[in-house]
Amino acid sequence: MKIETGARALHAILPPLAGRVAPELKSLDGVPTSAEVVAAFDDFMASFEAFKAANDQRIAEIETRVGGPDSLTVDRIERINQALDEQKRRLDGFVSKARRPGLAGRDADPRFSLAGREHKAAFETYVRRGIDHGLRTLEEKALSVGSSPDGGYLVPDETEREISRRLAAISPIRAIASVRQVSGSVYKKPFSVEGPAVGWVGETEVRPETAAPTLAELQFPTMELYAMPAATGTLLDDAAINIDEWIAAEVDVAFAEQEGAAFVAGDGNNKPRGFLDYPTIAESGWSWGNLGFVATGTSGAFGPDGSDTLVDLVYALKAGYRQNASFVMSRRTQAEIRKLKDADGNYLWQPPALAGAGATLMNFPVVEAEDMPDIAAGTPSIAFGDFQRGYLVVDRLGVRVLRDPYSAKPYVLFYTTKRVGGGVQDFDAIKLLKFAA
Repeated sequence: MKIETGARALHAILPPLAGRVAPELKSLDGVPTSAEVVAAFDDFMASFEAFKAANDQRIAEIETRVGGPDSLTVDRIERINQALDEQKRRLDGFVSKARRPGLAGRDADPRFSLAGREHKAAFETYVRRGIDHGLRTLEEKALSVGSSPDGGYLVPDETEREISRRLAAISPIRAIASVRQVSGSVYKKPFSVEGPAVGWVGETEVRPETAAPTLAELQFPTMELYAMPAATGTLLDDAAINIDEWIAAEVDVAFAEQEGAAFVAGDGNNKPRGFLDYPTIAESGWSWGNLGFVATGTSGAFGPDGSDTLVDLVYALKAGYRQNASFVMSRRTQAEIRKLKDADGNYLWQPPALAGAGATLMNFPVVEAEDMPDIAAGTPSIAFGDFQRGYLVVDRLGVRVLRDPYSAKPYVLFYTTKRVGGGVQDFDAIKLLKFAA
């Protein structure tokens, strides 16, 4: 059976919403109006109300109907779930496009230095025509290391900022983690294993010598991440094309997809180390160097009362971390979470209160990361914690571009690289929900 998603699916299966079809996205260059954003948000909220009504019917059939809920009811819920996901992506797209700043305004900003404008002009000449004399001269003056015709040239600062801004918007873990920029290949962070050496004394008492602190060191090496967008000669000859924006738009999705997978489950071998790659231990026996987990009590599923399990997960985190905590899970796990209620019959998952905001679970933000494992036996499918304190993303300054007009004639390839690392910096700030007995 073909399953449609989005507003069309809701139009087909939910007659009350027939007149509330969400507007389609315009072209990539179009900016949505506020009316379109409001209409999309209203349609999303109406869809969630329809979902609750259908799920309440499913629960009632479980309690009263022999053999469980009607398969048509279950299918209807799954179709609405998919429609909700599609409409949320459409709404996020509207809001993101409405907030997107144009690079043209930056180019005209008089605060940019003459050297910056010269670098931008020289870089555009290199990208469009392959003439690198201007870039080579500028980077020799700046004593730039590692930039050459063989290794590529540094992109202008505003292009690097644009790439970083786009990554923060579409890379889920980067958006909630701490981000540190470094100029070296490894970032080293010392920490005290036993906490600070302190004590209490009276006003006139002798201050005893404190014990020497025990220090250890966390290391976060940066690894090379690359993308290779291709351009035609016609595109490069078109003076109306903004080269900075084109490069940023071509590499942001490729970078974000690779980063997202590495920040969640990367093994640290030529890539950042994801938080799921670290050893896990039951929260009752937690120790530094491990991530604590709470078990659902049922293999591959929530226990008899899933809401109690989520409460246990929330309170496994110390109060100081809960203030800025978020849930991280995949789309399919979130679909299961939507069906859970508390003891008073209220849904634990709530849609965003405003356009541009995120959904919440028990009043904590929900971050959708497709690289999180779906619910299965023994999987840590839900993470909860203060990722800004728990996970560190390390960016090495500089994005390089190497122009290659030979490998894929008649296309011109642009080998674009950046160096990024990551890993857990506070093992007490992130907890996992494991679907195990």
